[in-house]
Amino acid sequence: MGSGLILGIESSCDETAAAVVERGALTRSSVVASQIATHAPYGGVVPELASREHLRNIVPVTRAALAEAACEAKDLDAIAVTSGPGLAGALLVGITYAKGLAFALRKPLIAVNHLEGHIHAVLLEERQRKAASDGSGESLPMPALALVVSGGHTHLYLARPPRAGVEIGAWQYSLVGRTLDDAAGEAFDKVAKLLGLGYPGGPWIDHLAQFGDPRAVPFKFAQIKTKAHLGGTGKIPRTKGAHTAPVAELDRHFLFSFSGIKTAVLRYVEVNGMRAGCEARQRALGAVLESGRVPTWEDAKGLCDQKTLDLIASFQHAVVGDLLRKTFAAAEGVDAASVLVTGGVAANRELRVRFTSEAAERGFPVAFPTLALSTDNAAMIAAAAWPRFLAGEFAGLGLEADPRLTLGVTLGAAVELPGRRSDQGLAGV
Repeated sequence: MGSGLILGIESSCDETAAAVVERGALTRSSVVASQIATHAPYGGVVPELASREHLRNIVPVTRAALAEAACEAKDLDAIAVTSGPGLAGALLVGITYAKGLAFALRKPLIAVNHLEGHIHAVLLEERQRKAASDGSGESLPMPALALVVSGGHTHLYLARPPRAGVEIGAWQYSLVGRTLDDAAGEAFDKVAKLLGLGYPGGPWIDHLAQFGDPRAVPFKFAQIKTKAHLGGTGKIPRTKGAHTAPVAELDRHFLFSFSGIKTAVLRYVEVNGMRAGCEARQRALGAVLESGRVPTWEDAKGLCDQKTLDLIASFQHAVVGDLLRKTFAAAEGVDAASVLVTGGVAANRELRVRFTSEAAERGFPVAFPTLALSTDNAAMIAAAAWPRFLAGEFAGLGLEADPRLTLGVTLGAAVELPGRRSDQGLAGV
């Protein structure tokens, strides 16, 4: 066995990242170049600008990761890179660079699914936590029900370790549930933009929600009906990977939809005469940005009346509640032994508090990544690559970007796992 060092490269969206991880369990370095300042004036990610920023950042970010890890490129055992899903142009930058490195260094190239990387962010954190306690901590029981929730994804997976052991070969993933339209993080971004707040919307709403009444506006999530969405219509979700991820085979109790609450917020704003206030807030924060200072949530708080703060708190409370109910219902329905919550939205404070409380009440161990590992990073890509490295599962230099890459197989509503309780624990979901 060599050094055990894997260089991870991540460029699927709007962050250029590189990291060196040792044996999938110790982060030697993790460097991320954010593009928030580039995309903030547009209220969302502009794909062409993202690709250009990746081209500008990929080399210095990788050099910084190697320097921080106190190693040279020749010391690496392999190069791992995100192959999808994501923005096509952005993915191509990382993949092309990784292929060039692998060819020049004569090192193996490992392709990693971005969604799998998010799951391994939690597993990496658990391994590092256990190592810090001299190996005395308990390992997270498996299989785990993983909620991957971010600006582009809201998926539920049943994750199982490789049959040969937790460190050898590819993990096994079964898709249990997903969103039919907007991802949860996407709903945060769009509602924040509607209310005249900054981008990305998640952190702004997270901070401002603490000053509002979460029950002031009674948002409700309707039960997704089989006839309307699944019953032989062939309807597919309007999200990344939609054409290869049919929802007709999934249990409708574990499907999400966030387009409705986004519309409900818009309707509330219009009915209550809040549109002018939203536009004034947007202008004021824009003026701060033009002055050369990046606006903060403290600036926004001073521009929000109590009704707006109550609306923000109610929106967040409703979204977190929907995620919580369906995640734990799914965990009980497929006999998961633990729950993992990962992705950018996993950094939300209310989500962490409520999931931790619900897990304790239901007797589920629950785990989150650190805040740094919640958003896109390359350490999770390098960690996910380690089991594949041990199993010799390498990609060729013909590796291409797959913007709609899916993860795992579909766990259909009719599929029975040992001890599966398909209709238990679903009351009120």
